[in-house]
Amino acid sequence: MTRTVHCRRYKEELEGLDRAPLPGPKGQEIFETVSKKAWLEWQAEQTMLINEKHLSMMDPDSRKYLQQQMDRFLAGDSYDRAEGYVAPTE
Repeated sequence: MTRTVHCRRYKEELEGLDRAPLPGPKGQEIFETVSKKAWLEWQAEQTMLINEKHLSMMDPDSRKYLQQQMDRFLAGDSYDRAEGYVAPTE
């Protein structure tokens, strides 16, 4: 049976993650309150932010910025979007 969580982004019961996506308390919190759907969407947004804003994951300020954007995204709040990105049309 699939594990479900009350997703804090979508405010509904959705399929949960298979395991914590990050180590420590933050990873456990995400595991318990974020759906697989929301996490996969965040991973796509994160990739765009890293690429478009030329973030280095070696830079503590870049990691802090990305963490703040992740928290905002997963909470359903407004977050920085990658400028110039145009979604593909079908």
